Amino acid sequence: MTCNVFIISIIQKKNKMKKYIFLLLVILSMNSSFAQFVISNGQSSMELSSNFSGFYNYRVMKPGEVDDSKDRFKLRDAQIGIDGHIGKDFEYSFKADIADMAANTITNVIDPENPGLLNANVTYKGFKFMEVEMGYGKLYYSRNSMVPFENSAYWQAAEITRGSVFSVRDIGVTLKKNFWHQRANAYLGAYTGLGELSLAGDNDPSGKLEYIGRFDVSFPCRYRYTEIDERHTPIPMFQFGVAGRYADKKLPPGTAFPANATSTYGLKVIDGERYVYGFDASFQYMGFSAQFEIHQMHSRPQNPNDPLFQNYTLNQTNGYILSGGYIAQINYYVKNIRTILSARYEELDLNDLVIGSARRFSPAIGYKLKGYNNAMVKFQYFNILRDESIDPQDFKQQFRLGFQFQLK
Repeated sequence: MTCNVFIISIIQKKNKMKKYIFLLLVILSMNSSFAQFVISNGQSSMELSSNFSGFYNYRVMKPGEVDDSKDRFKLRDAQIGIDGHIGKDFEYSFKADIADMAANTITNVIDPENPGLLNANVTYKGFKFMEVEMGYGKLYYSRNSMVPFENSAYWQAAEITRGSVFSVRDIGVTLKKNFWHQRANAYLGAYTGLGELSLAGDNDPSGKLEYIGRFDVSFPCRYRYTEIDERHTPIPMFQFGVAGRYADKKLPPGTAFPANATSTYGLKVIDGERYVYGFDASFQYMGFSAQFEIHQMHSRPQNPNDPLFQNYTLNQTNGYILSGGYIAQINYYVKNIRTILSARYEELDLNDLVIGSARRFSPAIGYKLKGYNNAMVKFQYFNILRDESIDPQDFKQQFRLGFQFQLK
């Protein structure tokens, strides 16, 4: 993103009327060339937005596999968003996806990347020393999961940050503080630890919370949570972040987690203690950008016979397992033809007691249609280079081609 200093210099050079200066500030402060629809009474305002997207999915199956049910059209998003503020002290955000809500009702399974309700929270900014966010929304842990889907060329996030290994949304309270003219950001919060299932209203039988902290710093000026350098930033920009999360969810005897709480890999919530820590780095300059992110999970199940131990004895495992992975991604925005080029490599090791790890390579292209910067054709290709034996896939390659339209 362009620095605030750059915006101010433009305003100083252009001696325009107040309404044109205000319009310029709004346009430059957003990731698109069109402002959101705003309703305001002078003291408070409400911004309306929406997002619609769908794709066709095709898979190249492994020999012997015959289930082609994933070769289909899918409506991915039908979102409605409301953001605003009341006076100077309160901000609020709400975003829901009608398409996902309908799908969840039919299948009774929540996709953690597309859970239906995406955001519903209020932020209090009346304290001088920090902001307090209360409610449901994205967690301030993984940078990759914090980047808005709408501005990426990809149809799906990397496997480790989709929400099946650790939750990317939850209900709780977050304390937020920025420093050094918004170049540095600190977050500290407490949440249910159940992710999207927290919307059911109850904690698990342990009653314990999950605690998450993150700190990131950018240089030489503020760096927003974006993947693509659409403005061709004229100076190199960097951001580095560290994050951690901890939960002690030891269940009382005879109790269990809610259905699907542990998710696909049995790691999202465990009957025991879990530490997760990560590091991320991001760069952008003249249309080029790159991101790297790595996570390590240390799980200590309280039951020696827990399936995560893979039938190894306590002496062999020392009472814990390790999981983790990393993402490396590069991008370039070809400004004159409004095209995003991206390539991502990811590796995921679900359990260090099992030999091997999963590896995937995914290039993607996003083409912004002429006439409206927020209408985009997106193509993503998946190539599963290697499966992990405890999570074998039935396909080798996957193609997704679709259309996305934002009203904002």
